[in-house]
Amino acid sequence: GAGLAIGSVSFCLEETMINGTTAFNRLIFWAVLGFVLLTGAFEAQAQPSRQTLLLGREVYEVNCAVCHGVGGDGNGPAASIFRIRPRDFRPGIFKFRSTPSGSLPTDDDLLRTVSRGLRWTGMIARFDLGERNGRAVIQYLKTLSARFAKEKPGKPIVVPSAPPKTQESLAEGSRLYKEVGCDDCHGEQGRGDGPSAGGLKDDWGWKIWPSDLTWRPLKRGSDPAGVYLTLATGLSGTPMPAYASSLNSRQIWSLVYYLEELVPPNHRLNPNQLLGEERQGWMAVRMGGMMGGMMGRGMMP
Repeated sequence: GAGLAIGSVSFCLEETMINGTTAFNRLIFWAVLGFVLLTGAFEAQAQPSRQTLLLGREVYEVNCAVCHGVGGDGNGPAASIFRIRPRDFRPGIFKFRSTPSGSLPTDDDLLRTVSRGLRWTGMIARFDLGERNGRAVIQYLKTLSARFAKEKPGKPIVVPSAPPKTQESLAEGSRLYKEVGCDDCHGEQGRGDGPSAGGLKDDWGWKIWPSDLTWRPLKRGSDPAGVYLTLATGLSGTPMPAYASSLNSRQIWSLVYYLEELVPPNHRLNPNQLLGEERQGWMAVRMGGMMGGMMGRGMMP
């Protein structure tokens, strides 16, 4: 801990100072001591306070438990009304991240999902919670999986600047779409009707369906950078693989450009309208607001 480190640094540098104190030695001593103290402070700040967790629990029980369950098992009272099942938080597996496949998401990844939602699903955008409540609830939901106490999130994958879209990049994207097997699930035209589409399941055994890539927004939205991240990081817990290690950034951007070409103008929808299961998502929010006081687990120990 910080206390042990401070003691070790103090002892070593004091010995140096006793045997020939110089201004330079003093400067090193205070610089290192200050660094250790600052590091200890950052480590302390990394742990959420009890007040943050209590607030997060309250926000979770009123807004999230109705779908995700009080214990985060993805089997809350409203879970059965959705075709796309609510996430089971206990294994610590999250589809939408900026981090490599199989790794934990960052806090900002989780906050982005809470605030912006996942289009076409019951996970609706909750800008109304505000950043304080949003960050509190993600600290609380991290307590529902033991992974967060044992592991750190992976290093986020940075989306590079998009290269120019050319006929060559579109041709490369079309070729890669078939070479890496996108058409096996998503179909030749990207409509989600590939030969393997009917038998897909997630890691929890629930039946899932490949996205129809001819519509915008997709679950992550309409921003091409979001499509890039999905291709690079994959969707953990599903058959959707990550391509960050098998394709370079230029190739991933070529795939993004090709996928954009599959979208007809009348499939680019108004992002302000409710899509897919979002209407049921708002119904669940209202249900959770009414049930929130009854879904708690008592005082936090």
